[in-house]
Order: sequence, then C-alpha cells, then structure tokens
Amino acid sequence: MPQEPPMTDILTIPVKRTDGRETTLGEYKGQVMLVVNVASKCGLTKQYEGLEKLYEGKRDRGFVITAFPANDFMGQEPGSDAEIAEFCQLTYDVKFPVFSKISVKGDTKHALYKELTGSPIPTIGDGPMKEKLRSRGMEIKDGDIVWNFEKFLIGRDGKIAARFAPDVTAEDSRLVEAVDRELSKT
Repeated sequence: MPQEPPMTDILTIPVKRTDGRETTLGEYKGQVMLVVNVASKCGLTKQYEGLEKLYEGKRDRGFVITAFPANDFMGQEPGSDAEIAEFCQLTYDVKFPVFSKISVKGDTKHALYKELTGSPIPTIGDGPMKEKLRSRGMEIKDGDIVWNFEKFLIGRDGKIAARFAPDVTAEDSRLVEAVDRELSKT
C-alpha cells in the first residue's frame, strides 16, 4: 500500500508580508496560531472585528492570528497589498500580521494552503456554509477551502490542531475553546 508523503513543516514555507518582506511562519514558532484566508469585500469581512478582539485578548499568552488575503472567491479581495493593509488598519484597527495576497485554491494554490488543505483534519462547523454554496450551484471538493475566512488552528508544535468553516466566527465557543486548549499546552 503506498504511503502518503510526509507533510512539509508549515513553519518553513516562504510567505511574504504586505510590505514585501520575505519571511516564514517560523517567526511564530512556539506560539498558537490561527491562519485565516481573508477578503475585504466579503459578507464575512466583519469577522475582522472579532478576530482582532480574540487576538488582543490572547496574544500575551502566545497567540497570533496570521491573515492571508485571497481573491479566489468572486473577486472579493481585488486590492493591492498596500490597499489591503490600509483597509485592515483603518477599518478594523487590525494589529495581527497580514500577509501578501495569495491563492488558496485551484492550480495556483500557495504552498502553505496546499499543506493546510492536505491535512485529514475534519472541518468544524462544515455543513451550513457548504450547503448554502452548493444550493447556489457551486462545486466544493473535499478538503478544499470553501470560502473566505476559513480558519486553521496551529498548535505550539507547528501542527494543525483544528480547522473551522468560514462561518465559525472568532466568538464561537468551539473556536475559543480550541484556542484555549492549545494555549494551555506547553
């Protein structure tokens, strides 16, 4: 029986900040991280507010949110990196790191999202959003990012601990409890 190839350490995958600086998520090694694909012109964009509140409330315990703008869903993130950074700052006073725009699905999917979506971890809260999109004729493949604001919780060990559907907000007890559980681990 063929073995699955080992997953790449997501902390070593090259990413770029909105200011153009090349880096990796290794900057946050040892912290609990919530990786979120975001968009400025989406019905879920107001989630920035809750995400910022969650970040502010838990960052002193070693928690960080990393936002990756993506224009993969109906052109809902059309701006340049500079415009996205300005929008996040001026509209939601975002203090967590926002990275350069990437693709999170299809043939141009960024290496980070290839690794994240390659994980067999089930998506918490997966049903309602998928059904809504399917009812509108959208095809959704298993494992793919469904929409903007899908969330991956990464433990202090750099491994995926949980995955949350786009409509699971930062205030949702399932997400908050998962973050607290990971933060309690040393």
